[in-house]
Amino acid sequence: MARTIMHIDMNAFFAAVEQQSNPALRGCPVAVVGSQQRTIILTSSYEAREYGVKTGMTLYEARQRCPQIQLVKANNRLYTYVSCQIMQIFQDYTPLVEVFSVDEAFLDVSGSLHYFGSVERIAYLIKSRIKTRLGLTCSVGIAPNKLLAKLASDMHKPDGLTLIQTEAVADLLEKLPVGEICGIGRKTTQKLNQLGIFTCGELGRFSVVKLKAQFGIIGEQLVLMGRGIDSRPVLSTDQETVVKTVGHSMTLQHDVSARDDIARFLLQLSEMVGRRARRYGVTGKTVTLTVRHTDFSTFSRQQIQPLLISRSEEIYHAALRILDGLLLTEPIRLLGVRLSNLQYRDRQLPLLLEERRREQLSESLDQVNDRYGEFTVMSGHLLSIKGKGSHVISPAWRPEGIRNIGVQRW
Repeated sequence: MARTIMHIDMNAFFAAVEQQSNPALRGCPVAVVGSQQRTIILTSSYEAREYGVKTGMTLYEARQRCPQIQLVKANNRLYTYVSCQIMQIFQDYTPLVEVFSVDEAFLDVSGSLHYFGSVERIAYLIKSRIKTRLGLTCSVGIAPNKLLAKLASDMHKPDGLTLIQTEAVADLLEKLPVGEICGIGRKTTQKLNQLGIFTCGELGRFSVVKLKAQFGIIGEQLVLMGRGIDSRPVLSTDQETVVKTVGHSMTLQHDVSARDDIARFLLQLSEMVGRRARRYGVTGKTVTLTVRHTDFSTFSRQQIQPLLISRSEEIYHAALRILDGLLLTEPIRLLGVRLSNLQYRDRQLPLLLEERRREQLSESLDQVNDRYGEFTVMSGHLLSIKGKGSHVISPAWRPEGIRNIGVQRW
């Protein structure tokens, strides 16, 4: 059965929200940055992009390119509130809304066409409501599947609307660089180029056997991507696939070398990972520690646990054991902790009294922090860490996971 999929991507979302919230910023080059002293550009307005200011750029580079740029500290609570309003608008046109990130989503409107007349009309209605209600613009891509809809939404920005018809797919992909396809990153692109594959057309015709020899099981998927074939359904929130990993990382305000300092940040990260794991109802056996030195050299080490874990202190002690096994010769600028090899939890309380008390304590602390904000109740070791929180919206963010409190309504 033919499907009609939309991908809606908000334009320069964080910066646009700041400009709408503060009229003095409208028409000015604006960049949203983290709240830590050492940070990068999270996103920039289109006025700033005209000067070459891009996501991931350092503040020094941004000021070199645009001396008059105005820097605004990220307000994640505001962004998630606005995102929730946008997702509610989507729900008025189809129940099949898959939140891809805080500022983009897939919509399957196949079953809604007879209500609204055409997919183009649905797109214009959504764009108009977002503009009227929130003062923001978005780019819409329409195609037979998610892969092509994502490609289409990137074609005409900002405030674009692009429709890819089934009969036009082959011609469109024939000369399209493979790196333009969502899911084919820089390293994969380099490997494909080494095989003489530069366009999607070439990828779609390439030998599956040779690609599987080079890339393993995803070799076959790469060929399908080159042909514009994607059978993945649009999954609403209650249909989404299982959580595979839970992790957090943070760039530190200052380089750290002392074990005690590193350990305190690991405790903070472990608490964040543990809370998310418990919220998702998962436990894991593999803990991974990621370290980035001041020269940006990055590596990860992992350790498999004898039992499934989800409590923050268990994750912390595992990360600490990995740390103690490392020979660190340079100061550290970034740390990350990840829990993987996950299983969904059995909700039955442990039989041992001590284990039951620990479980109940974790749940009680989670309830307090869910109600009053992250780190309202915390380990005493964290009190010496300034700037609590990761200051970054997780890629796993979903509207139902955010509490909209203390946010000024527009």
